[in-house]
Amino acid sequence: MFFRRFLILILLFVGGTDLIVDGTGGVEAAELEVFPTDLKLRYRTDLQRIVVVLHEQDHSREVTNDVTFELSDASIAKVSENGIIRPSSNGNTTIQVKLGDLQNEIRVGVTDYELEGPVSFELHIQPILAARGCSTGPCHGKARGQNGFQLSLLGFDSEFDFNALTREARGRRIFPASPKESLLLKKGAGHVPHGGGIRLPDDSDDYQTILRWIQSGAPREIEEEPVLESVEIFPTDRVMIPMETQQLVVVASYSDGSKRDVTGQSAFQSNESVVVGVSDQGVIKSGPIPGEATIMARFMGAIATCRVLIPLAGSVPEQYYADLPRNNFIDDNVWNKLQLLGITASDPAEDSKIVRRLFIDIIGRLPTPEETQQYVNDTAADKRDKLVDWLLEQPEYVDHWANKWTDLLRPNPYRVGIKAVLNYDNWIRQAFRENRPYDEFVRGLVTAEGSTFRNGASTLFRDRRSPDEVTTLVSQLFLGIRLDCAKCHHHPFERWSQEDFYSFAAFFARVGRKGTGLSPPISGSEEVIMEASSGSVSHPLTGAVLSPRPLYGTVEFSETELQSDYSMRGKLADWMVSKENSYFGKVMANRVWADMMGRGLVEPVDDLRATNPATNEPLLSALGEYFAEQQYDIKELIGVIAKSYVYGLSSEPTDRNIADTRNYSRHYRVRLRAEVLLDAITDITGMPNSFSAMPYGSRSNQIWTHRVTSLFLDTFGRPDPNQDPPCERTPDSTVTQILHLMNSPELHAKVTDSSNAIAKLIDNQKAEPAEIIERIYLLCYSRQPDSEELEICRKIFEENPAKPKDAASYILWALINTPEFTLKD
Repeated sequence: MFFRRFLILILLFVGGTDLIVDGTGGVEAAELEVFPTDLKLRYRTDLQRIVVVLHEQDHSREVTNDVTFELSDASIAKVSENGIIRPSSNGNTTIQVKLGDLQNEIRVGVTDYELEGPVSFELHIQPILAARGCSTGPCHGKARGQNGFQLSLLGFDSEFDFNALTREARGRRIFPASPKESLLLKKGAGHVPHGGGIRLPDDSDDYQTILRWIQSGAPREIEEEPVLESVEIFPTDRVMIPMETQQLVVVASYSDGSKRDVTGQSAFQSNESVVVGVSDQGVIKSGPIPGEATIMARFMGAIATCRVLIPLAGSVPEQYYADLPRNNFIDDNVWNKLQLLGITASDPAEDSKIVRRLFIDIIGRLPTPEETQQYVNDTAADKRDKLVDWLLEQPEYVDHWANKWTDLLRPNPYRVGIKAVLNYDNWIRQAFRENRPYDEFVRGLVTAEGSTFRNGASTLFRDRRSPDEVTTLVSQLFLGIRLDCAKCHHHPFERWSQEDFYSFAAFFARVGRKGTGLSPPISGSEEVIMEASSGSVSHPLTGAVLSPRPLYGTVEFSETELQSDYSMRGKLADWMVSKENSYFGKVMANRVWADMMGRGLVEPVDDLRATNPATNEPLLSALGEYFAEQQYDIKELIGVIAKSYVYGLSSEPTDRNIADTRNYSRHYRVRLRAEVLLDAITDITGMPNSFSAMPYGSRSNQIWTHRVTSLFLDTFGRPDPNQDPPCERTPDSTVTQILHLMNSPELHAKVTDSSNAIAKLIDNQKAEPAEIIERIYLLCYSRQPDSEELEICRKIFEENPAKPKDAASYILWALINTPEFTLKD
């Protein structure tokens, strides 16, 4: 109802709405929306697809096939039953679109009907090859092509593709003397055997377009050829019911002011095909389950998206959402999204689960029984806020959060040198120890200079030694933009081109180095990083020297700066950390949100793009803005998330959120991070860790390199030390992990040692079995055992009357091997 009311308000302001007042005084809105309403057709080969949507009070649906079209002058144009308008002669006309008492109007103008439209290789032919799958990875667009015929992936190299079609294979692919005998058409239409099947039926518009191109001599370009500026899609968002369809329309806009329907030449893809599928012709169909999806339409490297929402069947009173508690802006945004989907929130979690969750998330360890009891017994309304503030000031915070960033930044010590990696690790930890603002942290990395033995941050440029290597790391980590694809070709799911990639890489063209360089597997020497006075990056295809340019926005350079040793990286850092650069704050906010909430608003967390949208874009934007307003203070960001009402929800589902895995209607269970899990076992047993190259008793999140041996950490997902950063950990549980907990000699020794913490409790305090059991449960689960659990554990002590330490170790081993221990609930 929220969405419908919002839509009705919009319709009231823009007009064109028929209002029906029912007997109770309510207002019901109904409207026919038509796209487009004003079109200009040039040449007799032009066409335009029309889509009609009926907006009613509770739902919107496509009715293109149900309406009638009445032309004021039928000699100017004609409309097919499925809404495709084609010109018939020059002139102007209007089309009345009617459905019952509702109607709308389309204005049509036709010029140059006596001419066929010119066909451009780049504007017309390459889009067809991409849309029909010819230039995609599985076919002729792969590295070595298919059956001797190779095209650039998705048409990113027009010159290469033109030559492949017109000059290779002795010209047989294109045969201007007899166009229909061209292999391109004969294979595409299935007239001769073709492994890709029929892609260009004889009666299709695409076939006729390619045929006209060949008939006109297969020109490389047309006279005064315009440039594609943008594409738009209709509709941009839809709320649908299960098993409903909707035709999409894609319109391209060009530099000469013209527009063209390119729906038939666009490639479509759904990011959640189970929820919403899409056909090659742009017809989307909602599936049987509720959810949301984004449909991507790609045309010549330009992308437009349509968001589709399928609410849960049934209704929830609006008052339910109005009554939900709101601690801060996070709750507002989450409740708004749940209301759109018709999903309800779980109940608040128990205090024992909240305190365990907060300790794990903020400082990476379990609370002691005393800390748990203190929180549970506290009756103050603001006790969670106070605990959050206290945890953020604990020394464990530094190693826990710095350890997350070492995955993203720390290279292999055998490649760059052991001392360089140790200094790098110290630099990262010092930044968190000082609570250095995130923008200063990033600036320190991007502009790092000096000796790798004195400035650990400079190790970044010892590891990444060419501008293109630095580009992929910096763009992914700090902007959430994965540019790897654009290094070799146009990004298949985004707007980034090779020129965008190498123009961004040009910021790192002047990174200079002094020293002996790398000599793996030793690389023990010192290296000095500096800003050189010269250096450039060239486009790999054209050879043109590219000036440094950000991925979006602008950075101004004076002629003096371009010709001196002025820090280009400094200019880049200024642009990156600017509060106007929303990507910068959002990608870090998304990282922290994922750590705290079990799932990022965008997954993967550093892949922000239109075709991989946030599950709650208003919330992600609000988090990014809040982070910037707080001067990029990471503690403030963690705090506002931990203090939200949403953070404290139970993981137990309701009947209306059991299928929700991305809208935070409940807390999502995740496996404990490897270091947290190992240190938890260490803390519970009181048996310190022993790692090579580390002081005895060091915690696992203090390890300075993944080269330090630990079978436990490797089993539970620590990154491979040979893997290049940034490294992503998989949160999934595996059979190997289960077997390791059950059979590890190291863990067995800690649990059964006669001098561990539980054994000392038994020796020193002569505690009763019930006290020992309670202590073990508080240590492992941060809660008291229930009556059934207590009774089971009592029996274990009764069965081992002379060996209470053994009985305690049996119970402790059993609890460590349960999901309640290994998961953050």
